[in-house]
Amino acid sequence: MRDIKHIGILTGGGDCPGLNSVIRAITKTAVLKYGVEVIGFIDGFRGLVENNYVQLDLRRVSGIGHTGGTILGTSNRDNPFNFMTMIQGQLQPTDQSDRAISNIKHLDLDGLIVIGGDGSLNISYKFFERGINIVGVPKTIDNDLSATDITFGFITAVNTASDALDKLHTTAESHHRVMILEVMGRYAGWIALYAGMSGSADVILIPEIPYSLDAIVSKIAQRFRQGKKFSIIVVAEGAHPQGGEMVVQSLVPTSHDPVRLGGIGQKVADEVSTRLTDIETRVTVLGHLQRGGGPTPYDRILATRYGVAAVDAFMEGKYGTMVSLQGNSITTVDLQEAIKEIRKVPVDSKIVDAARSIGITFGDY
Repeated sequence: MRDIKHIGILTGGGDCPGLNSVIRAITKTAVLKYGVEVIGFIDGFRGLVENNYVQLDLRRVSGIGHTGGTILGTSNRDNPFNFMTMIQGQLQPTDQSDRAISNIKHLDLDGLIVIGGDGSLNISYKFFERGINIVGVPKTIDNDLSATDITFGFITAVNTASDALDKLHTTAESHHRVMILEVMGRYAGWIALYAGMSGSADVILIPEIPYSLDAIVSKIAQRFRQGKKFSIIVVAEGAHPQGGEMVVQSLVPTSHDPVRLGGIGQKVADEVSTRLTDIETRVTVLGHLQRGGGPTPYDRILATRYGVAAVDAFMEGKYGTMVSLQGNSITTVDLQEAIKEIRKVPVDSKIVDAARSIGITFGDY
């Protein structure tokens, strides 16, 4: 066991249910199991650059495990290697990584545990290459990180979307409408797939399977002929038609991933309404509700296991790694492996096959 005395932690990227559970687990494990002090940087990597932090102790993390958000704050725009700095009255990107490393050394930290998605972990890997001891914890509601079966926050987001679908079913059936629910996920369709199956959707559109409007219209028309005068469609924000592009809502140049998707739900609704003029179509964009609220019991437990495993890995000198769920076990994988690609839904997976078997269409035929 290495002589570790001080660990820094931060939460980067978008907020996610379960972040506080991880913070609590890291702090309690470090303090109670190893006698190590923990400091938390405020607002992600911005706090690291600006040396803005708080001491984390048992009192500060008491009672936060069931709460949503992060007590440390977070940011998805503050990359120390491309940090927006005011120069002669204008914000300009600058490399502030040396400043961040200087703060780490000044605080006598033995390294960092970074809780984040692919953007934050990419930044973390750069710091690891610069000689900083790093252990990552996989966080994203999108479930799109490589080298782990599930990221914490995903199941809570699915639960939120499933609850929305339950409510949309009643109004859809009452008014004989097509109800479209647009969910998050970026370039992966995990939330749409799981929520769609859980919420008894008729059509699920995901980025991995480009859709045909003809197939969607055919499914809705078939249901009406069978006397089912309503339909439920779940659309992942990254879904797109065959031969077409994803719908981009906006661009944020200062972000690791500048593309903000959104609007595909309305696009599908407009196209369906044009083809089926006698059927009303309505759209609900779930948006940031999927990020909010307290984590489900599953995510609380998974986040706690990740937090404990991250401290254990750090104390064992397993730097440049990310804790990962493999089956029922928590292990470590190389950070480089974890960030090398986006984990997408395999189109030939058993869960996609199961959805097709119960009559769900993915709009491809």
